[in-house]
Amino acid sequence: MTRRTSLSAVRGGGFTVIAVSLPLFGLDHWVLNLLFFTLMYAALASSWNLVGGFAGYPSLGHAAFFGVGAYSVALLFQHRQVTSGYEPFYWLPLVGLLAAAIGIPVAFIAMRTRSDVFAIVTITLLFVAQTLATNLRSWTGGSQGKSLPVPPFGLDHFEWPFYYAMLVLLLVAMLLTFGATRSKVGLSLQAVAADEDKARGIGVRVTGIKVVAFAVSVGLAAMAGGVWAYYQGFIYPRYAFDPLLTIGMVLMVFLGGRATLWGPVLGALILVPAQQYLAYQLGGNQFYLIAYAGVFLLIMLLMPRGIVPTVADRLRVSRLARDGAAGGAGPAAALKLSEKVRGVAI
Repeated sequence: MTRRTSLSAVRGGGFTVIAVSLPLFGLDHWVLNLLFFTLMYAALASSWNLVGGFAGYPSLGHAAFFGVGAYSVALLFQHRQVTSGYEPFYWLPLVGLLAAAIGIPVAFIAMRTRSDVFAIVTITLLFVAQTLATNLRSWTGGSQGKSLPVPPFGLDHFEWPFYYAMLVLLLVAMLLTFGATRSKVGLSLQAVAADEDKARGIGVRVTGIKVVAFAVSVGLAAMAGGVWAYYQGFIYPRYAFDPLLTIGMVLMVFLGGRATLWGPVLGALILVPAQQYLAYQLGGNQFYLIAYAGVFLLIMLLMPRGIVPTVADRLRVSRLARDGAAGGAGPAAALKLSEKVRGVAI
């Protein structure tokens, strides 16, 4: 095991221990609710990162699969009894497989396009899904919404099962991302993002790797949608297929850093509490979205590659420049080395 892998394992273990322990501190319900949505967006952003970050395909239709997962759980338990309260969680893998199966033909068609055209195709898919959910009243309840079974959890710890279910999804998404950064699959995805034609020329199975990444990504988004629907207890097409869900995923990935392990998580940890705070301060007139966008734009102007890559590059440059100066290279040589490393990093 390399030193880098060991450090990643320590960071991941520390994050897991802290996340698992948080509900045990007797936090208020509103704090646990905030933590739940932070984990949800972190999981969604990490899943989006597999396609938008590593493969370079900016999907704007992930909220469609989030909604598919939400309504799948609602339909599965439309006529089923919930006794222990954990039954919907057991069905989440099936929900993810269903969304992945739907995502495969979608990927085959949509990924024939690239860049901004792909974004337009996927956001069109989102609005098609939202329209279908509104009009298929016998399945979805239409604009009147659809109810889910009431979870028989105690009021003192009501949020705990949903919190831990979403934490598991986040950890799975992070493990997949970690594997992508250390495997041939990740290298293939990054080759596709850099130059798809050259990647195909050197033997990368471009179509297959793109479709697999998209299917896994939307499967995770659907499972998160299933947990969200059960937590909400009542869902509407407007919110299950909300374009702001996709926008949130994208912003968090770009803020934290694309094609990184911790970037989407860091983006969610910053933006979800900030969004809730601004919404509370500015009220229900949605002016908070302007402040929300302003904060994001400010950070992106200062750190255009995202927080994690920018900080990592600056630390690396500083360390190499310091090592060069300590080795007797002199300030000029250290500065030259620093600029060389910065150019490679960018």
